[in-house]
Amino acid sequence: MPVPPAPEPGPEAAPEPAHRPVRLPHPGRGASRRRRAGILRVDHAGEYAAVHIYRAQRAVFEGRAGKAAIAADMGEMQAQEAVHLARFDALLSAERVRPTIMTPVWRLAALGLGAGTALLGEKAAHACTEAVESVIGEHYADQIAELADRDPALAAELTAFRDEELAHHDHAVEHGSREAPGYGLLSAVIKAGCRAAIKISERV
Repeated sequence: MPVPPAPEPGPEAAPEPAHRPVRLPHPGRGASRRRRAGILRVDHAGEYAAVHIYRAQRAVFEGRAGKAAIAADMGEMQAQEAVHLARFDALLSAERVRPTIMTPVWRLAALGLGAGTALLGEKAAHACTEAVESVIGEHYADQIAELADRDPALAAELTAFRDEELAHHDHAVEHGSREAPGYGLLSAVIKAGCRAAIKISERV
């Protein structure tokens, strides 16, 4: 069957009337700000918990004979964590980021963890420090790698904080953290709790 000839091209269609361009939402718009807010929120939560862990440990040791040295250690680490916390308080306020809604829960958990490990003895308290600071150090390292190019100023602050957390970790190891009774189980439970708290605080 013969193929009919193609129709002759007609005149070009008139252009559509010009319209003001509609700005469509870009996929992922706001993701960077949400991610930064999540970073600040979770780091604030971590430093808040650390302050209360050391506060509780110091309080226990201050009330016991012969524990002045470790009470002073815990007080010094609490003071360093308080500096970190103050910085995150300022950043949350400046950027209008709300703290995690879990803050009251983390406060109670931190006080309980601090007091409980201190009551088990110096080595258990140091084991707590080692476990907590190990997780926080890893967490900061991940954030620093993520932010190195995108936000070098914040990455630099986190690097300074991480170095102090790792100093706490090393101090705990040097003072017998791994000789604590039930060290393996105690460390594993604390690390698991810290990692769960990080995941929750990033989101809520």
